[in-house]
Amino acid sequence: MNWNYQDDDMDVEADLVFYKTDEEVELIRQSCLLVSKTLAEVAKIIRPGVTGKYIDRIAEEFILDHKALPAFKGYGENPFPNTLCISINEGVVHGIPTDLEFKDGDVVSVDCGTYMNGFFGDSAYTFALGNVKPTTLDLLSVTLTSLYEGINNAVHGKRLGDIGFGVQDYVQRKNRYSVVRELVGHGIGRELHEAPSVPNYGKRGQGMVLRNGLVIAIEPMVNAGRKEVILDKDGWTIKTIDNQPSAHYEHTVCIRKGKADILSSNEFIDEAIKNNAELQQISIKS
Repeated sequence: MNWNYQDDDMDVEADLVFYKTDEEVELIRQSCLLVSKTLAEVAKIIRPGVTGKYIDRIAEEFILDHKALPAFKGYGENPFPNTLCISINEGVVHGIPTDLEFKDGDVVSVDCGTYMNGFFGDSAYTFALGNVKPTTLDLLSVTLTSLYEGINNAVHGKRLGDIGFGVQDYVQRKNRYSVVRELVGHGIGRELHEAPSVPNYGKRGQGMVLRNGLVIAIEPMVNAGRKEVILDKDGWTIKTIDNQPSAHYEHTVCIRKGKADILSSNEFIDEAIKNNAELQQISIKS
C-alpha cells in the first residue's frame, strides 16, 4: 500500500527516518514472508469466475491462522474495509474487493500487508488471468522488471533519486509506458508507512543518502497510457484517467552495502502460478 508524496518533504523526511537493527530486520522479514505466502494462497485460487471478496476472505483467514493481523483492514481516516487491495485492469491501486467475478483476460493487482511481532510487511503482485492481450502482458513484464531496476539502486551510499531514476528510465525511456506520480513507495517497520517516501521517478544523485538498515517498500505503478490517475467515488480506488490498464508490483527491501536485501519473495507466488492453469507467468525482461 502506498501513500501520497510531496516534493518539498524530502529534506524533512531525512530527519525522521528510523534505521533498523539486524534483529528488527529479521522480524520485518517474517512479516514480509507471510505476505508473500498469502499472495501465493491467492495465486492458487484466483481465476475467471472467482470474486475479490472470496480471495479476500481466504487471505484474511490465512493471515489470522498464522497469528498475525491484516495490516490494511481498518487503515486510514476513511478506514479501508478489507484485507487485500484488489485493483482490476484500469485500477491502479487501493481497489476494494467486491462480488464482481473476474473475467478471462483481466489483470488483477493484489496488494497485501501483515502485522506480526511488532512489525509490518508489505508486498504486491499483478496476476494475468487467462487470455490477456500480449501488449498488456508486456506492461506487466516491464513493471516487474522496473521493480528490480529500482532495487538494484537500493544500496548503501546511493541516493533516493537513484531508485526512482532506475524505475522511471526503464519504464518511460526504454519502454514508453507511464509512471504514476501521485502514489509512491515508503519506509516501513513499526508503522506501515514511515519516512522516507520512495518515488518511482527521480534524478540520479539526488535525494537523501541511503544508509545501511533503512527498510523501504519499492512499488512501481505503471500505466499503459497516460500517467494521470483519478480517485473513484468509493474514496479508495485509484484508476487510470484514460481507462488503459495498469500494473503494480512491490517488494520490501533493506538497504545494505553492495546489494539490497529483499525481505519479501515472489518464489512462493511463482510456484503457485505454475500450478494454476488459469494464470500466465510474468517474467523479468533480460
